[in-house]
Parts: sequence; structure tokens; C-alpha cells
Amino acid sequence: MLSTQEALDAVLAAARPLDRHETVDTLAANARVLSADVVATLDVPPMDTSAMDGYAVRIADLRDGETVLPVSQRIPAGHSPEPLASGTAARIFTGAPVPVGADAVVMQEQCEARDDGTVVVRHTPVAGEFVNRQGADIRRESVVLAAGTRLRAPALGLAASVGIARLQVARRVRVAVFFTGDELTMPGEPLRQGSIYNSNRFVLRSLLENLGCEMTDYGIVPDNLAATRAILRDAARGNDVIITSGGVSVGEEDHVKPAVQAEGRLNLWQIALKPGKPLAYGEVRRANGDGGADTAHFIGLPGNPVSSFVTFLLFVRPFILRLQGVTDVAPRRIAMRADFTQKKADRRNEFLRARVNDQGGLDAFPNQSSAVLTSTVWGDGLIDNPPGHRIEAGQTVAFLPFSDLLY
Repeated sequence: MLSTQEALDAVLAAARPLDRHETVDTLAANARVLSADVVATLDVPPMDTSAMDGYAVRIADLRDGETVLPVSQRIPAGHSPEPLASGTAARIFTGAPVPVGADAVVMQEQCEARDDGTVVVRHTPVAGEFVNRQGADIRRESVVLAAGTRLRAPALGLAASVGIARLQVARRVRVAVFFTGDELTMPGEPLRQGSIYNSNRFVLRSLLENLGCEMTDYGIVPDNLAATRAILRDAARGNDVIITSGGVSVGEEDHVKPAVQAEGRLNLWQIALKPGKPLAYGEVRRANGDGGADTAHFIGLPGNPVSSFVTFLLFVRPFILRLQGVTDVAPRRIAMRADFTQKKADRRNEFLRARVNDQGGLDAFPNQSSAVLTSTVWGDGLIDNPPGHRIEAGQTVAFLPFSDLLY
């Protein structure tokens, strides 16, 4: 079996970025990936602005101790000031333009406004004090967001701050999903003897939506080869990626693997990973092309809920991000202290569900079975434990936070 890293390298090598792009409103670009740099067309801030509510002054007009100055104007944010007359102060508010002639702002707590239209200034500032200089955040013609950036709230705000109303993004990755197993039942339906509710459908759909995919959900497919092959053929026609859950192990009722081999080819199957050993990657032929590639990517996830969840995070997520044009798809790894001792090492690369405790260390969920979905809600992330390594309390381990992986 391939190691986790060998399998990931092989899968990502096949994930060539999509060659089609579109332009969308910045307000509608959440979770999309930029396909062109965003270049600032103005400085931010576009003029010198006040960082405080207070008074704009000329330092040359101030004496040590106290200075009484007439207030010559009032400058709210969004208003254009007059040049500051010598020997006067201007009442100014946070974000308002600093008038020509002023070289500092004194915060209002260091001033006393009088009823006669004057202000007592009790502080002598240094030049530029509480002044946000023009271009201090962003310079005109600088690249503020690079192609390949995944757009989330801060990035969208940054694009808006330089006046960008529309963004060029990679088109959505088209993903088909289906779930195999005659035992699967949808919530809301009576649970038959020997059946289980299809939790994987809810997990995988949510994860794909978070990645901004365009999804076709074929639901639950019967456990037979002919039905599985028919769905694969249909899914390949209009999608970039086909993702399945279940049916990729070695049982007599596991029909996904032979179906893929019949309709395309299987390039990778089984990896030295716990949970998630039966992961499969391959390609499914398109009966009639749509002007793109002549095959659709196939990723078969295990049916056990934690195995499906973990392999999605480790393999499907970076694969889809790479198709979208993201270059750095590796999850963030944080060195943290383990506050537990593992009973025994495993020969496979383990990913343990763990959470951060009040002491800043990591606790492992007591039951690491691949069927215990509770652990994924309880946990804050995954510990990447190398093959053959037994974790002792106090050791430093590599932690992959869910806060990065789920969104």
C-alpha cells in the first residue's frame, strides 16, 4: 500500500487547474477562487485621515502645557475640509480627512472644548500623531490579492476597499456524488431492520458546498454492478469529479471498484491510512464529451462515517482546491503537546480526533473507531501520527485544526 503522502502526491498530480473562468459580482464571490490578480486602482486610505476623534492642529501653534485655540471648522467622516488656518484647530472625527496644513491629531481626551468656540489642547503631539497616511494600507497599482487566492470574508472586504465590484474567478468545480449501500435510509423515513441513516450524504454535501462546488447529488444507489455503472456513465457526462461513499472495499457487495474499472480505470486503491484504508482514485470515460477532458476524475471514499470524513479532508479538499487554481493546498500543521498516552502504535499513518484542553495541550477522543462520528463533533482537529509511532504524554505532535479544514 502507498503511504498517505505518496497517495496524496499521486492524486494531486492529476488535478490540473480548470481552464475556464468567469466574472462575478464581488458580493457573490464567497468561496470562489481568483483566476486573475486584483490590482489596486487607488491608495488606501485615499487621503490622510484621522485615527481618532479629536482635534487637527499645527504643532507650531502649540506650547508645552496648555494651548487655547479657536475651533475653525468641524470635519465629520465623508466631508471635505478647508485648509487649516494658522493658529486654529479643527474638530475632527475618526476616518475624516485631515485638512491641509494640519500635521497631527490630538485625541479628544487630551483636549477640553469650551462654550466660546475654543478648545484647550493639553498635549503636544509629534508630527503625524494619530494620522493615517495616504496609502499606508495599500498603494495604488499594487497587487492586493493574487490569482489562486480563495475568497473569504477578509479577502472580499479587501477587494471592496479598492473599489473592485467584479472579480475574475475559476468556474465552479462540477461534482457528482452518490452513496452506495442497501442498508442506507434517509432521515425522515422509517428505519428498517438492519438499516442505518445516511449521515455521509449530509457531511459530504456540506463540505462540498463550503468549497463552492456545483453539485449533482444522485442520492443512494442500489448495491448492484449494473446500477453503479449506469450512474457512473451519467455522472461523467456533466461533471469534473465523481465522489462516492462506500462500495470501495473488498466485500462481495462492494460494486464501485469493479464499476469504475469497467467504465474507466482505477489508478490508486488502498493506502496505509487509519481511518480510510479503502480510498480509491481513478477516471471514468465520457460517452460524449462536452468540449473538455474525455474523462471525469473519480474519488471513492470509504463508507464508514469517520473514514469518509477524514479522507475527504485529506484528499478531496486539496484535490478540489487544486482544480480551482489554489497552489498551496497543504493543511496547516501546528506543533502541540499531547496530554494523553496511546495504548499501542499502528503500522498505518493514523489521524486521531483530538481537542484542545484548558492547559493548551491535546486530549484524544477515547474511542477512535471509524464508526464513531461523535468524535468529529467533540474534536477540534486531527493529530497526524506517523506509522509505528506510539504517542506518550508530553510529546509534541502535529495537529491539523478543523477550523482550517472544514471551510
